[in-house]
Amino acid sequence: MDNNSNILSNPQEFINYLNTESKKILEKYSQGGHEEMYKKFTQSWTDLASRSFEDPSVWVRAITDYQQAQISLWQNILSGKAVDKPIAEPQKGDRRFAAEEWSENPVFSYIKQSYLLTADLLQDMASKANLSENEQRKLEFYTQEYTNAMSPTNFAMTNPEVLQQALETKGQSLVDGLQNLLSDVEKGRITMTDESAFTLGENIATTEGAVVFENEMLQLIQYKPKTEQVYSRPTLIIPPCINKFYILDLQEHNSYVKYCVEEGQNVFLISWVNPTAEQRDISWDDYVENGTMKAIDAVKKITDQEKINCVSWCIGGTMLATTLAIMAKRKDDSVASATFLTTLTDFTDPGDLRVFIDEQQVKQLTDKVDEQGLLNGRDLATSFNMLRSNDLIWSYVVNNYLKGKSPAPFDILYWNSDSTNLPANMYTFYIREMYINNKLTQPGGLTICGESIDLRDIKIPTYFMSAIDDHIAPWKGTFIGTELMQGKIEFVLGASGHVAGVVNPASKNRRNYWTGGELGQGADHWFETAERQEGSWWPNWAKWLKPKAGKKVDAPKEYGNAEFKVIEPAPGRYVTARID
Repeated sequence: MDNNSNILSNPQEFINYLNTESKKILEKYSQGGHEEMYKKFTQSWTDLASRSFEDPSVWVRAITDYQQAQISLWQNILSGKAVDKPIAEPQKGDRRFAAEEWSENPVFSYIKQSYLLTADLLQDMASKANLSENEQRKLEFYTQEYTNAMSPTNFAMTNPEVLQQALETKGQSLVDGLQNLLSDVEKGRITMTDESAFTLGENIATTEGAVVFENEMLQLIQYKPKTEQVYSRPTLIIPPCINKFYILDLQEHNSYVKYCVEEGQNVFLISWVNPTAEQRDISWDDYVENGTMKAIDAVKKITDQEKINCVSWCIGGTMLATTLAIMAKRKDDSVASATFLTTLTDFTDPGDLRVFIDEQQVKQLTDKVDEQGLLNGRDLATSFNMLRSNDLIWSYVVNNYLKGKSPAPFDILYWNSDSTNLPANMYTFYIREMYINNKLTQPGGLTICGESIDLRDIKIPTYFMSAIDDHIAPWKGTFIGTELMQGKIEFVLGASGHVAGVVNPASKNRRNYWTGGELGQGADHWFETAERQEGSWWPNWAKWLKPKAGKKVDAPKEYGNAEFKVIEPAPGRYVTARID
């Protein structure tokens, strides 16, 4: 397809070309390094078929029900009469078939309902396969992925909105879609937001500050106070190294960092390095010894304080937990309190990620990581996106490639597309020792930085914040952390998911959260005894932290000190290193 005139004069040729190129990028995007898992999917369906011969009654009943539903559907279509209740309807929250044509046009109504019936049949058969737990889980997951991919909304000729758009624009939408597709093929990923709308340090990650320390692991940012006085005990934020830190400092209206500064805290934050293959040997020990511990020491020296408060998120919280366990062994009481946001310390339930985690799959992936020297951030992002493929893959396929539209600016999706690598040594340790072997919960199960650690040695005040719809760190799994650590513990459960549950600015006063449940008798009992509160959890946390933050002192006039001098303005160099 050399030019637009060819496309417009021969639409069938364009559609064929579009289908071919779409398949290339989508195979690359949706599989990402998980080819072996697709083989497992095929094998699981082979096992399912074999079991059907052992007990064909289940299969026969399912096929019979499906055929009867299809006959009823045809009868409704051929009668030409309005039907009060369709044979098949999308599940609540499924936005793929929102256009009126899917209900009002008999042809597209049939296409929709026939697809839904077929998808339901496949998913029902998968759910009754009675395979081993791991194989059953993967079969159901990839069956869902397959049915999502085969939706008629994803194909130009069976999507009425796409056809209408092409008609109204005289084919220009198809031309624009092709250009979007070719651009994404070159990038190797689907564009989810208008990336040109954001520039780090200009309209995102804009809280004023400066880098006052750096090493091969991190840059340490100190933020400029917004109040004349600050609490004497500083706050150190430890974000996940899997993602860039600025999810906590997006824009002024939803920046957690800005909120902390405005609350009178003296705020520091770690910006982790985005490692290259040459840094393959960076270990979990390095992230602790030369990462969290170096940052804690620097913050103490800059502020001339013996103790600090720490806030952590996701894997940053797992790192903080191991750090605190080591410090407990060393009788180091530098951390006065710890906040864990959506943090797993017990990995018995790894959420939806469990579909990617078993011995054979991890062996395949760690071999690849060892060969490449790192876990490519794109592969990691692919895994997360697959967990919500209709929202994070197929909706953009339709919008960008079939309708020829450009996605709107969205700060969280800009951050989501800004992937981060993980060094081979660290990743292999993390996935095997924590996800597979769950050794962090075992007293003495792990030796880190020369110390045999036990999370039960952590006896400082802790604040756990989790999210009720979190599919990455399920809240009942994060709750186990309250049963491992021994200090005075506060557990708060927020609404929404892994990201939106945390990034819930107080100024918006949206959503809700639960507090005050009774600890010590499990997650379900805590929830039964908790009270629902309206709005953001941020003020609740600020109130919890206040008595642990020390007295008010004059805010520092300058960044750093004689030992820790300003290196560059925030957000620093490390956060700008992209994979693209």
